[in-house]
Amino acid sequence: MGQPFSRRQLLQRASLLGACLALPARSLWAADTPRPIPWRNWSGVQSCLPLERLAPKNLDELVQIIRKASGKIRPVGSGHSFSALVPTDDTLLSLSNFSGLLAHDAQTLQAEFGGGTPMSSMGAPLKEVGQALVNMADTDYQTLAGAIATSTHGTGIGFGSYSSQVSGLQLVSATGEVLDCSRENNPELFAAARVSLGALGVVTKVRMQNRAAFRLRERQWLGKTEELLEDVENLKRDNQHWEMLVITHSDYALSVALNETEDPSTPPVPPDEEGGNGFIDIIEGLDKHLSDSPDLRRSLLNNMRHLASFDDRVDASYEIFANVRNVRFNEMEYSVPAEHGPACLREILKRIDDGNLRTWMPVEYRYVKADDIPLSMFEGRDSCALSIHQHHAMDHREFFAAIEPIFWKYEGRPHWGKLHSLGARQLAALYPRWKEFTELRQALDPHGRFVNAHLASLFGLNIG
Repeated sequence: MGQPFSRRQLLQRASLLGACLALPARSLWAADTPRPIPWRNWSGVQSCLPLERLAPKNLDELVQIIRKASGKIRPVGSGHSFSALVPTDDTLLSLSNFSGLLAHDAQTLQAEFGGGTPMSSMGAPLKEVGQALVNMADTDYQTLAGAIATSTHGTGIGFGSYSSQVSGLQLVSATGEVLDCSRENNPELFAAARVSLGALGVVTKVRMQNRAAFRLRERQWLGKTEELLEDVENLKRDNQHWEMLVITHSDYALSVALNETEDPSTPPVPPDEEGGNGFIDIIEGLDKHLSDSPDLRRSLLNNMRHLASFDDRVDASYEIFANVRNVRFNEMEYSVPAEHGPACLREILKRIDDGNLRTWMPVEYRYVKADDIPLSMFEGRDSCALSIHQHHAMDHREFFAAIEPIFWKYEGRPHWGKLHSLGARQLAALYPRWKEFTELRQALDPHGRFVNAHLASLFGLNIG
C-alpha cells in the first residue's frame, strides 16, 4: 500500500542532477582551466566563482597544492551544507579522488574511508565486511569529511553524531604537514578535528568505530503533535531511533520509529511511490491558496490524515536510515538541551500559527546523545535538534528570522551546516571549549589560509 505522508515524501532526497551540480568532473577541476567555473550548493542559496577548482589525485598532489596555493583554500564535499562554509574567490578543493573503503578490522569493527567518500557509498561495502555505521542521518549525500566537519547526526537518545563515531583521522595542515590523529596520537588535535568546519586543514582519511551489520524496522504513524509531545519520554526511551515531522498549520505530526530486528527484509518501495510528490503538492497548494483562511487550511490538513496509510519496512540499516530528497529547500537547525525540546517546539508552532507564517514544509524533531568534542553542538549535553525548512523557491529569510530568537531563548546551538545568524561573541558563550578550539586553529593556521568570510565571522577574525 502507498505511503502518502511517509518520511520519504515529507523531506525528500535531492535529485541526482542537483547533487551532480555540486560535484564537477575531474576535467572541470584542472589547474589549467581557462576561466573560473561557478559553484553553488544543492539548494542554490550559496554560490561563488573560485579562481581554481582542484581535485588532487593523491596525497602528494594535495600537499603540493596546499603548499603552493596563494589565497584562501576551502574544501568542498557534496554541497549539502546550507551555510556559507564553502564559498571562496580563491581555491576550492575537492576530495572526490579520496574515496572508498581503505581498510577494515574484523576484531575491532573499525573501518577507514577516504574523506571524500559519499555517505551513500559506505553502507554496501561495510555490509560486505560484516559492519555497519552505528547510526546515520536521514540523508546520505554528504561526504564523510563534510559530515563530521559539521557534526551531522541522526536521532536516538543513545546515539551521538557521526563525529562521535570517529576513532582516527588524517589531516593535512596549512603548511602541508600530514598529521595522523587519534586519542593516542595528537589527541588535542583529534578532539578538535572531529568537528572542525574545515578550519583546521583538509581531512583525507577517517576511521570509524562501527558495529556488526544489522537490519532495522521502520514504523510510521500519524498522531496529534501535542499527544506525541506528552508521550515523548516513552517514545524516545522505547525506541532506538525516534523522531517526528510536524506538519505545519495542522494538529498532526508523522512519528517515525526505527528499531533493530532480525526479521527478513520487506520488498523495496516501488520507485513511483518513493519519489511521488502528489501529497506534497497538495500541502504546498493549501499553504499557497488558503493562507488567508487558516482555520479552513488547518481543517483540511487535519482531515488528510484519513488518506494516510503506512506499511512497516525492514531492510539493511543503511537502506532504512537514508531517505529520498527530490524537493529542494533551505534549512535552519538548532540543538537545545534535551529537556527543553517540547517547550521549544510548542513555541515555534505557536509563532508559526499566530503569525500565519508562510511555510508548508515540516518541522523536524530529533534527539542526540552528548559528546566531548569542543565544537560539537552536543558537547556536554544531551540535546533535542529542531529543524525548520523553507522551499528553495520561497524566501526563507523572514520565516527563519521569526523563529531563530526562540532557539536563543532555550540556549540553542546552531547546526554548522545550516543557516543561522550568530557570530563569534554569541557562539563563544554557547561553547565552553570555544577558546580551546580557536587557539588551536590559530596555532595550526595563523594566516587563516582555510578561513573564508563566513568562518571569519564565526571566529571573529579579520582576514583582510
